[in-house]
Amino acid sequence: MTKFTNRFLSAALGVAFAFGATSAMADTELKFSLDWKYEGPAAPYILAKKNGYYADEGLDVTIDSGNGSVGAITRVASGAYDVSLADINSLVEFNASNPDRAMKSIFMVYDRPPFALFMLKKSGITKPEDLVGKTLGAPVFDASRKLYPAFAEATGLKLDDVKWESMDPPLREPMLVRGDVDAISGHYFTSILNLQAQGIGKEDLTVFQYKDYGMDFYGNGILASPDMMENHPEELRGFLRAVVKGWRAAIADPASAIAALKEVDPLIDPSLELQRLQMAIDENVVTPATIKDGMGLVKTDRMAKAIDQVALAFGFENKPSVGDVYTSVFLPGEKDRQIK
Repeated sequence: MTKFTNRFLSAALGVAFAFGATSAMADTELKFSLDWKYEGPAAPYILAKKNGYYADEGLDVTIDSGNGSVGAITRVASGAYDVSLADINSLVEFNASNPDRAMKSIFMVYDRPPFALFMLKKSGITKPEDLVGKTLGAPVFDASRKLYPAFAEATGLKLDDVKWESMDPPLREPMLVRGDVDAISGHYFTSILNLQAQGIGKEDLTVFQYKDYGMDFYGNGILASPDMMENHPEELRGFLRAVVKGWRAAIADPASAIAALKEVDPLIDPSLELQRLQMAIDENVVTPATIKDGMGLVKTDRMAKAIDQVALAFGFENKPSVGDVYTSVFLPGEKDRQIK
């Protein structure tokens, strides 16, 4: 056991219990925070645990659900977690605001971002300028909401052109359906399917995906604590190899990934979460870039442009560089990053 293992002797809950037998021979405990609930896109990490991929790397990984990217970032910044899954653009904002606690992403998961705005077609909103005077709704920590200033800048809108209303996550889609707000922000694969559960199909919606408006952002990546990066580089590389194996297995057989997810959270709707996982695979993970180069990489010029857009939107005076928010030194080799 490594010396940082003792912090977690009493923390093996949730996923750790669900697949405890698989990790029994692991010798280094690592605490991993998801960005959100146990939904479809979380299944590859759960499947990696069930299939023993972490244990094969000498790791005993505890996986906890999250409450948004900001929470996932602060969990690592506080030292409560070793690694987390979080939006890299939220990390840019965090580092600019907290230079003394700045962290780095070590692996990109969503090569395309899932950020979007959603409107009912009957609202008559068909283009960004139609949002002027409208009320938008989202939780305060929603990544798409936090990046709305960049969307406004890219589309010629002013921040005071719209009004924002805050709500708890379960109320977001119902409030749009009821007409309490004119539009909502959210991850594409989250809100589309949540609206479907409310009886609203894609044909009933107008969707502005940020990536279609000159915002060539990256999405969620894995970030690690400074302690992990300094003292446990090989453990991080092993963790990332296991993560890729989990995604590779989930891409090959999404239903098996959802079955593993249901073992952790019996209350999920397998059919709904299977759709959500497949959307994340098709829209965010499997892209021409990841097919060619494998998962995990960030292109410097593309990331620099994203930082410029985020900095302009938020008015950063101390804009981080690409090297301040991302490092490739822990990436597995190219063969170990292939997803197809």
